[in-house]
Amino acid sequence: MSAATSPTERRVSARIGAISESATLAVDAKAKALKAAGRPVIGFGAGEPDFPTPDYIVEAAAAACHDPKYHRYTPAGGLPELKKAIAEKTLRDSGYEVDPSQILVTNGGKQAIYEAFAAILDPGDEVIVPAPYWTTYPESIRLAGGVPVEVVADETTGYRVSVEQLEAARTERTKVVLFVSPSNPTGSVYTEAETEAIGRWAVEHGLWVLTDEIYEHLVYGDAVSVSLPALLPELRDKCIVVNGVAKTYAMTGWRVGWIVGPKDVIKAATNLQSHATSNVANVSQVAALAAVGGDLEAVAEMRKAFDRRRQTIVKMLSEIDGVVCPTPEGAFYAYPSVKGLLGKEIRGKRPQSSVELAELILEEAEVAVVPGEAFGTPGYLRLSYALGDEDLVEGVSRIQKLLAEARD
Repeated sequence: MSAATSPTERRVSARIGAISESATLAVDAKAKALKAAGRPVIGFGAGEPDFPTPDYIVEAAAAACHDPKYHRYTPAGGLPELKKAIAEKTLRDSGYEVDPSQILVTNGGKQAIYEAFAAILDPGDEVIVPAPYWTTYPESIRLAGGVPVEVVADETTGYRVSVEQLEAARTERTKVVLFVSPSNPTGSVYTEAETEAIGRWAVEHGLWVLTDEIYEHLVYGDAVSVSLPALLPELRDKCIVVNGVAKTYAMTGWRVGWIVGPKDVIKAATNLQSHATSNVANVSQVAALAAVGGDLEAVAEMRKAFDRRRQTIVKMLSEIDGVVCPTPEGAFYAYPSVKGLLGKEIRGKRPQSSVELAELILEEAEVAVVPGEAFGTPGYLRLSYALGDEDLVEGVSRIQKLLAEARD
């Protein structure tokens, strides 16, 4: 072993050093920094609603601040009253009946995803990950000792993978399949028939399924979000559901997510959390209790605005030569293909990748977007339409004007 690679010389562990920075957060941070420096940057990078958290949730949190019982440690797995409310919400929204002992409250969806994988993966276990994927999934899998195996879908299938693709990726080391609908970054939503087919395939081969339902209430038109364990009871013993309040209630900064799963897995993940972070901040848990225990009126209003913006952004992006933009059916992202623009001259440059194109758009149009490389599929851009209508139109108009200059 050379001195350069010896344990005493290595300053950052190989495991942590291999983690990539969150591309979406990096783009958002750069856009905010440029804006703070006086540049009129419009950011399409962050995946968070532009609405404030509803007043009744904020008021519940404010009251909790003055209650001494929330000034102390509480159970690592979550406030009992919140776990009970999450169980009731799961039955109400998904038709899936669970016991509070099957729930772990986490510091946001990211911790939920990591702890779920950490609880069931051993070194070398493979996880099938449909791509385009959210940037955090592969990193969480690797941190947990697993191996992400990508299965790529494109715009021709609405970014939905087939059972045949999943089967082609399955090996004797496959332990888990990741299922996300509605999807970040594409906004794709699987039909009930497609969802059931994937679930039955997983059952047939004895695989675990981790399903991320964080965007369950953000679906449009005829699309329906279907919960796998509610649809297939025979899957429940090997199914973990990840969810949270961030997207539904505009609570990204409150950091409350949860895992629903078999009791033994939840107990193991709770043990992990007891050493990693202990309980989630009590004030945030009380806010989440008000959210999940209330009605869905606030999300209905947000969904109406997102739907309007969805139609606007797809129409405007589709007007650009070289751009193909499927209509997203859920979440709040458009994921256009820009492969038709790569290699063309735009203001003296010829971007060869979506990374270079995104950099050009930021430099020349002062608009921040996330390149498809961040989601495992080069040649695409992700634009969040969770921003004000005026900014959305202005931002896409700038992109239209810039890309109209593309020449062979």
